[in-house]
Amino acid sequence: MLEEKVKAPELEVYNQEGKLISLSDYKGKKVILYFYSKDNTPGCTRQACSFNENYEYFTENNIVVLGVSKDNVSSHQNFINKYDLKFSLLSDNELKINKLYDVWKEKKQYGKTYMGTVRTTYLID
Repeated sequence: MLEEKVKAPELEVYNQEGKLISLSDYKGKKVILYFYSKDNTPGCTRQACSFNENYEYFTENNIVVLGVSKDNVSSHQNFINKYDLKFSLLSDNELKINKLYDVWKEKKQYGKTYMGTVRTTYLID
């Protein structure tokens, strides 16, 4: 996890439309960058819908919401369409951004140990 007051690492990754996105595209705005495990899973869907429900507040306050998971561009587009999400989802299928932001970690569930994304949210000024 990034330490507080540490400059966020730059990222370049594709969104659901296949457009290359970087943090510098949002200079002068605050960015909520949230990492989640997988499109269309119960917890991750609730999280995305919560950001979506507050989207007007975020835009009124010059805040951009960006979700990041290892799902591909097509999966992200389907997820956005299914829940009418108003913000971009970034496809980190090579896990570069997950590792850069130190959210790719060993996890345990039902007695199994595996590598996965730890749900994490950053507010970047």
